[in-house]
Amino acid sequence: MRHPHSSTPDHQIRLASEMIAHQRIYGHVSQLSREHQISRQWLYLLQAKGQKAMKREFGTKWQPTEQDLQIERSVLTLLTECHASREDIQRSLEVILGEHISTGKISEIIYQAGKRAQEYLKHQLPKGKRALALDEQYSSKRGEAYFNIVDVWSSLVLASIPPVAVDGESWTLLLWQIQEQGLQWKLIVSDGGKAIQDAVHKITPGHIHQRDVWHVLHECQKVQRRVNRSVDQLQEQTSKVERQAKRVAAGGKPRGKNPKTDMVAHLAELHQMEYVATSLCFLTSELQRLLSIIVLTEDGLLGSQARQEELDTLSNLFSELCDVTPKTMKKEIKRLFHQVQLALAGLLGFCQPLDEIQQKAINQLGEASVHLIGWAWQRRAILGPKSDQLVADFPPAWQPGAAELLTAWDEAVRSSSAVENWHSILRPHLAVHRSLSADMLAILAVWYHHRVATRWDAQRTEPAHAQRLGFLAHRLVGRFGLSICLSISWASTMPICRGLPANREHRRLNSALDYQLSIAASLAFNISSCEAWLLLPFYPK
Repeated sequence: MRHPHSSTPDHQIRLASEMIAHQRIYGHVSQLSREHQISRQWLYLLQAKGQKAMKREFGTKWQPTEQDLQIERSVLTLLTECHASREDIQRSLEVILGEHISTGKISEIIYQAGKRAQEYLKHQLPKGKRALALDEQYSSKRGEAYFNIVDVWSSLVLASIPPVAVDGESWTLLLWQIQEQGLQWKLIVSDGGKAIQDAVHKITPGHIHQRDVWHVLHECQKVQRRVNRSVDQLQEQTSKVERQAKRVAAGGKPRGKNPKTDMVAHLAELHQMEYVATSLCFLTSELQRLLSIIVLTEDGLLGSQARQEELDTLSNLFSELCDVTPKTMKKEIKRLFHQVQLALAGLLGFCQPLDEIQQKAINQLGEASVHLIGWAWQRRAILGPKSDQLVADFPPAWQPGAAELLTAWDEAVRSSSAVENWHSILRPHLAVHRSLSADMLAILAVWYHHRVATRWDAQRTEPAHAQRLGFLAHRLVGRFGLSICLSISWASTMPICRGLPANREHRRLNSALDYQLSIAASLAFNISSCEAWLLLPFYPK
């Protein structure tokens, strides 16, 4: 048996040309094999490579027709905007375009669009050191989750991968991957999961790892509601205990299972539970105040060191509250105290970069001036939502320092709401598709960037998500009348119904919404502004 040998590219080109030119001559392949000491299989392989290269160079390239583009835009719009499954897309296209498109063709369109979206996202990384929000979104498979990384300042989805094992090694590999792509960061915020903490401390031990403030305050609110519910139950039991006590005093037997007959003990427990509810409400409000971006006191702004001392005192008060809590709620209060204690180390990470800027402004403007600037920033929703408007209202001598302060406060990061917003986009799609591939995640990320997230290369533009339905309705009222706008408003409730997949009545409602949405979507396709987000990234000029 003869084996292929190494040869120069020019030699391979000559052999491939001879094979193509004399492919119908009997015995020519055997003659070449003997002359060059090359196997026949290798010669046929060279012939195939040559023919493939010639077809690629001289063959006519396929160009999508207008109908193909319309089908692709329809499929991707129904997929992203309507959270539709492949079967729903197939039925809607029959109504919109009057054509039957197979589910295999729809899957191929989604696959090709996903590949283009992944290539597009590789070139959308923001420059400079960023603030990243990390979180997991658990899948239907136990122990695995979608890993998501979102830029806090621009809401760009930097990474979103299919389910993998939730451990420090998986997060380490993902962070290494985005590092190799050129992404840099100075701050990471998360909900405090152990896997994320291990990866962050391993890769960037010197960077700030901010603990999400919202999760801690949310836990406090949940325990507060349980304590309030316990107080309400004890108050409702007061009349029953009083009747039981009168029955026992009259010589009768108490009724019911585990009856309470001691009115004094019951009132003491009620007063103790009311004290716990009031104390917990005070401690939660103080914790929320100390975790604000700025804390104003009579003496000025509260620095990170003073905040830490206040939080230590708050932790001691939490410990004392655990000792006086009744047995029915002691376990809940202790669990909350343990969670707050573990989170305290990372809750003030956002304060450290602010101390230097605030102290610099105090040295330049004075304590009272900085206090006034902080007071105005806390009421920016009334005085002016944009920093430029606030700065313009201050005296000219204050404006440089005020602009620096407002920028620092605006960019302070203490929550991972950016990645939570991305989770809210994925949830209705997970309810429909059960699982999302890398292609689907890339398509949704591109849609999210162009329709919801702010542009990182623009100057703090407002998200388009809040305006797009009103803009679309305004265009459709002028073209097609109010009834179509109502159908779009009805169809926009489809994501809510998609979260209820099991019931037969819900399926009927989904079918009706599919029909209304397909009619509205067929008209909306003619509006170029509704198609630009798909045409721009997937079909570049």
